[in-house]
Amino acid sequence: MPELPEVETVRQGLNQVTLNKEIMGGDVLLERTIAHPVSIADFLKGIQGSAIAHWHRYGKYLLAELTQSSTEAAAGWLGIHLRMTGQLLWLNQDEDLQKHTRARLFFAHGLELRFVDQRTFGQMWWVQPGIPAESVMTGLARLGLDPFAPQFSVEYLAQKFKKCHRAIKTALLDQALVAGLGNIYADEALFLSKLRPTTLCTELSLSQIEMLRHAIIQVLKTSLAAGGTTFSTFLNVQGVNGKYSGIAWVYNRTGQPCRICQTPIQRIRLTGRSSHFCPNCQQ
Repeated sequence: MPELPEVETVRQGLNQVTLNKEIMGGDVLLERTIAHPVSIADFLKGIQGSAIAHWHRYGKYLLAELTQSSTEAAAGWLGIHLRMTGQLLWLNQDEDLQKHTRARLFFAHGLELRFVDQRTFGQMWWVQPGIPAESVMTGLARLGLDPFAPQFSVEYLAQKFKKCHRAIKTALLDQALVAGLGNIYADEALFLSKLRPTTLCTELSLSQIEMLRHAIIQVLKTSLAAGGTTFSTFLNVQGVNGKYSGIAWVYNRTGQPCRICQTPIQRIRLTGRSSHFCPNCQQ
């Protein structure tokens, strides 16, 4: 958490409120939030005077394409990863600081983009113009395909699963295989595919892989329409909770009746992560 739908919800919100607005300055309250450059002063100097042309998402990473406000020349990239508990909030600067505020970016008219992160695992980067973002934000280079990419095909998944002797749930959490998918939506997609989390990738038929691909895309779109999932800390840029948890099929519903067959939802541990499933529907 947050996963693809939550990060995409934030991206869409940021594109609604921050585009073409100049970053006037900033304040970093927790130094380790800034992953690059090493110097906080260099980070703030690098982004000051630039405007946000567009926010992009790669897996769970957010990247703002920066331009110089005066010349519209490229000004590098502002990268953000929310990790487990990060929030990006669009607020008035005079609003009280949240307890876990880690960084603030100031804009005109007394507005700011505030990075709040309870667990402090979130990170921010400024990548200089002319340097590929993935050369600094090295996690980008290791990402697999995004489920919404045209290349995310049955053939792609079949090739990845062919020699993969891991449980399907474990494989789906591998960002080098499916970028942006996490614990919540892996459970949900497996339910819609009628697959147990423990099923080995090598055991999947082509028709099952096709069903799984469709289910992944379907559940992500459904969650996006609901503004993502809030079980603990996720908020969109306006501070509003996601609504998907109220319609989740299996995730976080241990012991509750399956929405299809009324069998109690079970929870197991796989490689240190919780997995939720219906023992009747997912045989």
